[in-house]
Amino acid sequence: MTVHHATLSLTSHGGAPSFINVTDQVRQVVTDSGITNGLCAVISPHTTCSVYYDEWVHDEFEDGTDYLQYDLNQVLTKIIPTQREFPPAEGYNYPGIKHFEEVETWPSAKEYLPGGDRSQLLNADAHLKSSVMGSSQVFPIIDGLLGFGVTGYIFFADWDRARARTRKCQVTIIGE
Repeated sequence: MTVHHATLSLTSHGGAPSFINVTDQVRQVVTDSGITNGLCAVISPHTTCSVYYDEWVHDEFEDGTDYLQYDLNQVLTKIIPTQREFPPAEGYNYPGIKHFEEVETWPSAKEYLPGGDRSQLLNADAHLKSSVMGSSQVFPIIDGLLGFGVTGYIFFADWDRARARTRKCQVTIIGE
């Protein structure tokens, strides 16, 4: 049995959820692995991001969000409204004062709180959408190819709309 790891570097656009089609990149990792039969796990290490499998519907908005992705976000926003204020007016408890204070002590605090702006942490909705959608997907590899049809695509969703940023997506392949 062989194990192959790869990390994809992705850029979200901020302002709204970012949906990034990673299908071709994952296919390339499968090819590079040399594994012909096994499993491919695609994983987000971020708590406000998801990996999911769906159809790409060709029609899209200026930011690259396709119509089905937009509809997905609209449905999720009905049950998980966008967090906009602190103290939370939408019924969210997160983030609390202790969390703000803790983040301000992190070595990377400037990354999470650019200019000391605490509003950058108003992302309870992003955490919840990620929890609902899940952070990973597993696909079969059959005869060196991902085992799904022509309408299937692998998407990385960054639900945190605070700002553009670099994200990682881990791909692990196990097989022979």
